Amino acid sequence: MNDDEVTEVAAAARRARFSSLPERIRFEDMTEIRDVPEPGEPNPYNPERSWTFYSCLPLDLGL
Repeated sequence: MNDDEVTEVAAAARRARFSSLPERIRFEDMTEIRDVPEPGEPNPYNPERSWTFYSCLPLDLGL
């Protein structure tokens, strides 16, 4: 076997093992657009209770 045949065999083995790269994801598919809730509707964000979702060492120690 010469070098060209070895290269072709190696390339064929690589294609068989790895196939192809996944298709690119468009930027539009990575973003989500949501409507802002109206003033009368309940808002899921509550700034007064937002601290309960984070761990803070001084708060855990009661400082």
